[in-house]
Amino acid sequence: MAAKQQRRLPEGGRIDRARPLHFRFDGRALSGYVGDTLASALLANGVDVVGRSFKFARRRGIVGAGAEEPNAIVAIVAVGDGPGTTPNQRATQVALRDGLLAQSSRAHPLKRIAGLAAGLMPAGFYYKTFMGGRRGWLFWERVLRGAAGLGDAPPEGDEDVYDHMNQHADVLVVGGGPAGLAAALEAARAGARVLLADEQTELGGSLLASTTAIGDGDAARWLAEALAELDSLGALLLPRTTVFGNHGHGFFTALETRFDQAPADSALSGNASRQRLHRIRARQTVLAAGAVERPIVFANNDLPGVMLASAVRVYVNRYAVAAGSRLLLFTANDDAYRTAIDWQSARREVVAVVDARAQVEGEWARRARAAGIEVIAGHGVVEAFGGKRVTSVSIAPVEGSGGEFRPKGPSRRLACDLVACSGGWSPALHLSSHTGAKPVWDERAAAFLPDLPSDAGQDMVCVGAAAGAWTLDECLRQGAAAGAEAASRCGFGSGRAHGDVPFVDEPPQADPAPLFRVHHTRPASRAPHQFVDLQMDATAADIELAAREGYRSVEHVKRYTGLGFGTDQGKLGNVNGVAILASALGARIEDTGTTMFRPPYTPTTFGAVAGRSVGDLFDPERRTAMHEWHAAHGAVWEDVGRWKRPRYYPQAGETMDEAVRRECLAARQGVAMLDASTLGKIDVQGANAAEFLQRVYAGNFRKLRVGRCRYGLMLREDGTIFDDGVAARLNETRYLIHTTTGNAEAVFAWLELWRQTEWPELDVHLTSVTDHWATAALVGPRSREVLRKVAEDVDVDALPFMAVCEGRVAGVAARIFRISFSGELSFEVNVPAQHGHAVWEALVDAGTAFGVTPYGTEAMHVLRAEKGFIIVGQDTDGSMTPDDMGLGWAVGDRDGFGFIGDRSLALADHQREDRLQFVGLQPAAPALVLAEGAQLVAAADGAGPSLGHVTSSYFSAALERSIALAMLKAGRTRIGEAVFCKWADEPAVPAEVVDPVFYDPQGKRQRV
Repeated sequence: MAAKQQRRLPEGGRIDRARPLHFRFDGRALSGYVGDTLASALLANGVDVVGRSFKFARRRGIVGAGAEEPNAIVAIVAVGDGPGTTPNQRATQVALRDGLLAQSSRAHPLKRIAGLAAGLMPAGFYYKTFMGGRRGWLFWERVLRGAAGLGDAPPEGDEDVYDHMNQHADVLVVGGGPAGLAAALEAARAGARVLLADEQTELGGSLLASTTAIGDGDAARWLAEALAELDSLGALLLPRTTVFGNHGHGFFTALETRFDQAPADSALSGNASRQRLHRIRARQTVLAAGAVERPIVFANNDLPGVMLASAVRVYVNRYAVAAGSRLLLFTANDDAYRTAIDWQSARREVVAVVDARAQVEGEWARRARAAGIEVIAGHGVVEAFGGKRVTSVSIAPVEGSGGEFRPKGPSRRLACDLVACSGGWSPALHLSSHTGAKPVWDERAAAFLPDLPSDAGQDMVCVGAAAGAWTLDECLRQGAAAGAEAASRCGFGSGRAHGDVPFVDEPPQADPAPLFRVHHTRPASRAPHQFVDLQMDATAADIELAAREGYRSVEHVKRYTGLGFGTDQGKLGNVNGVAILASALGARIEDTGTTMFRPPYTPTTFGAVAGRSVGDLFDPERRTAMHEWHAAHGAVWEDVGRWKRPRYYPQAGETMDEAVRRECLAARQGVAMLDASTLGKIDVQGANAAEFLQRVYAGNFRKLRVGRCRYGLMLREDGTIFDDGVAARLNETRYLIHTTTGNAEAVFAWLELWRQTEWPELDVHLTSVTDHWATAALVGPRSREVLRKVAEDVDVDALPFMAVCEGRVAGVAARIFRISFSGELSFEVNVPAQHGHAVWEALVDAGTAFGVTPYGTEAMHVLRAEKGFIIVGQDTDGSMTPDDMGLGWAVGDRDGFGFIGDRSLALADHQREDRLQFVGLQPAAPALVLAEGAQLVAAADGAGPSLGHVTSSYFSAALERSIALAMLKAGRTRIGEAVFCKWADEPAVPAEVVDPVFYDPQGKRQRV
């Protein structure tokens, strides 16, 4: 039986009282309504303690109503038959659903001990206590790791679905409050494509709890009309979506909580993705993320029942929940008076408004007095009292400056069970800081404000409370102006708002006073705890201790005390902490500065980051179009990059060596076929395609004729080999370049880097087409005869070496390359991937009469090694230049713009005569295959310094002996000499240094 909601107001709020929901918290059966959050439902049911603090295991209650909440960090164990345990969820942002099971954070026994001995464990004690010796630390490390954290990671696997979506917008508006809505409306009215994202379950921000009149109706009416208009204008509205990262250049990441956090009346079903990561590209961005109310630092300010004034107001007006019975408001600004007035309107008692300002004569104070509320000016709350909940406070006259107040007279006790605090507002400037823009202190606003650099200001602007605008009228005006201007920058509208901003019935506010801390009558180190960071248990005494111990940088103090380390990212405590540090150092706040913020704005699940790239999709297995044919013919697989490639095709009783020799002989003596579909293929098009390739390849590609191919080397900036491959010119403005299989993605990223960042003026476009084409390589002296049987519209006999033509093969449009990686007559037949299997089988049928033999990567390696062809990444290691590999000929005559790495080729180190050079080796024992990686030495006993190493080693069936390729110091001058190969503990093996081309050194066979 669910408990009665004793703190639920009898009327009001945006909840649906006709639709009750039942849930459990720490095993207790409780109830709420559709429209509740878990936090509002807990408060409605009279739950005061929602967890224990991180360090001292102190009882903690709900403080806020949104992302700033530091205490109500819960584990969602389940939602009906929905997802499993999700730790570290803010109860203020968990939409209540029927059957929800939630669990508070439990205190480790070590933390309970720490709470009892808190005075002995100030900030930094762990650095001094647990580092005494290695043995001691090995013990304490296990203990402390067991006590760390705010919850337990779920042991079970996550079976839920997460997905990613790419979004493009003319204008992105971050924040669905009044400023954001006004900006979105003006941009959409101008015709711009608008995306509006807000972290709450409903769009509206502060309007959802506002009683202020806008135009000729209340805030709720204006909000409904604004949302309806945005929907009619085609704006994409994303509630429950937190924009958590600003990555520059108009790129933002946002997390949408879908099924598990959607309201109970949502149309989303359990089959929907649990969360969705949006990758947003926006031409213009309006940051209207609002502001976070600051708590006030005083003794025992962490007791349950000490809350933010704005949060108390939200729970009363939006959720119809009174978080207590007798309210005491503590503030130094007029905005907080709304809370006292709304509280009294809900027929609840206001004990008093305690205002630290010496003179309080504004309109809001007048209204409070007129309503019979006592306003006590020039006073502050010095200490709160209570156990499981605050029961009273002591107040005293105070004086001070810069937000630091001290008691100056006798104190008195006031009984209350709820303390609503408002020390001012801190703009949510996290997103504006993600790209390095440091916030600046503004004395008038008593807050850090975003300071966007001029270049960022061209496409991003902060408005509303995020820019220090504290009135609703100012927020609406700033938002409307920013939205119209953003649309204009995208080419829509005149840059002026459509019509007048609606009238706001809002009295003026008197000047606020900064209020960060009220000192106790005793020193901070001896007084009851004055908490600055409620989640990490960082206190004012900790910050003062850090200053005494020599810490001056706020970043160092953060790490020494833990200030701002929690899941709230310092949203509540950072400004108060900076102010206390500045006071301790005798410095100004603007000189002390603040910590910088990094993504994510709020914690983001690994599941959402990974999306669907988990399980089999984490590292997808890629298969060619002919994969099933290879499998049916007994292929043994090799993983090359992400591709499954046939390594060899054993016949009955054959070992791998026997199968490879048979396959090699077929390629040398008859005809063989290789599936070469996995080679990287990049389509390069544009008026400057030739110029682009001229810059990225070491060869001369500008002069390459249409229909011809050329081998090329790509170099890094330091002149070393990055990749190699054959490029073909298809027409005057189009090339197709080939890369190594394992390097295809890296090469594409490399080329895009240069195209986008270094040479954006070039008219050139790159498209990876590796997956689009299936490639069958016909290899061997009889390959031409096979191709003649199936080729149409192609004169196979007239196609010269290193040429390309188009025609039809087996009735399919094809592109045929006359290139060879085997040293034999070879034709590479490329067809669209969907026809790959059929064309492969047609080639096999045509070659049956000639004994066509499929061969795999192992035979391919032997064939290329016999010809001395290199494999980048196997024969090279990132330090070789073209000359080291005997490929100086590939660095052709050049004209005009240089190529990447050209100047580095002249470096003195690259010209050394003793550099490692590419050579061949013939072991003295023809049947002995050298170990790849074996070191080369001069001494027969294997002693002495290394002269190089073996890079590739095979048995050659065509040569009837073993061969190897190696990198050897001054190798080309050692041709004919003997070296010794040393591998592990094996005896050194003699080998003769020879030219790396073992087979057909003149290359006649591939040119026939």
